[in-house]
Amino acid sequence: MADHFGEKTPKLGFGLMRLPKKDGVIDVEAVKEMVDLFLGAGFTYFDTAFAYTGSEEAIREALVKRYPRSSYTLASKINVAERFAPDAEASKRQLITSLERSGAEYFDYYLLHAMMEKNIRKYEEFGIWDFVREQKKAGLIRRVGFSFHDSPEVLEKLLTDHPEVEFVQLQINYADWEDPTVASRKNYEVARRHGKSVVVMEPVKGGKLADPPDEVKEMMRACRPELSPASWAIRFAASLDGILTVLSGMSNREQMLDNLSYMKDFSPLNAEEREVIRRAQTILGAVPSVPCTACRYCVEGCPAGIRIPEIFAAMNARFDEKEKGSAGERYAEAIRDGGKPEDCVACRQCEDACPQHLPITDLLKGAAAQFAEKKEN
Repeated sequence: MADHFGEKTPKLGFGLMRLPKKDGVIDVEAVKEMVDLFLGAGFTYFDTAFAYTGSEEAIREALVKRYPRSSYTLASKINVAERFAPDAEASKRQLITSLERSGAEYFDYYLLHAMMEKNIRKYEEFGIWDFVREQKKAGLIRRVGFSFHDSPEVLEKLLTDHPEVEFVQLQINYADWEDPTVASRKNYEVARRHGKSVVVMEPVKGGKLADPPDEVKEMMRACRPELSPASWAIRFAASLDGILTVLSGMSNREQMLDNLSYMKDFSPLNAEEREVIRRAQTILGAVPSVPCTACRYCVEGCPAGIRIPEIFAAMNARFDEKEKGSAGERYAEAIRDGGKPEDCVACRQCEDACPQHLPITDLLKGAAAQFAEKKEN
């Protein structure tokens, strides 16, 4: 089997956080079809996590039971959030639980999940660094890394303190490339300066770059009419040096086929395409929005049952000329089963969980005011 840690690694990864669902449950038969297409095109990297409800079990049925272990690589993650790990022992049990759920025998890549300044100390107090080192020696883990959502300064310190890290998973997309909060470019540069391979997450920014403003889509069509907007986002990330893989959280067969159509014979962005991306960055930078990627980490554990990503999507629709007419309907649907912004008790567990560091409590107050004002008018 070829080394999956070198520059020859196929640069498309199957992110398993947003799998297709049927009647509210992951549609394993649909996942099987997507797995078959993905492997058939020569791609091998699958990414799941203890925190992705139902994902590890689904990939056991769709992949692990159906293909030789040597034909794919599988990544999973350990998480120290209170709801997953009330203590050190509970956090460490996640590895065995993940292996049992997935049936994978070992993980090719194992990550400390969603590292930020506010949880780094907890990973240390729980002894997770020593734990993953021991499990690597035991053969249950092949390579150790972490996913990261914070500043370049925090990343610099982490990589200096833990040179044993073999790869870093970063949020990289052209919209966030110069964003001061996400700091895609700066974090990427820190990782490469430390000689780390990079796994890219959120290349399409939670789907936002699959449907950018019409002005952006028109520019892209004029340059490469055969390519989808999502392809521009994924190719932007895959064109960078040192990329191990670009994860795409594919939710249906159509998204899979689209990604395979341009990544099977991948070609980096050329000078003309880079200029289109530069102009798209300028346009997107002028559009106000809540930078939510709909990862839904904020939803689990919300005592008021507020569907936070859906509310933020309704807020963003108000800024979009082609969608603002539907903003009220989207908001009504988001609160249809309860969970209004006014019900927020300001416990801020959502803010602790948010990889984008959003001031969710204040944003919910803003949503309540905006849509109340719209109703009155």
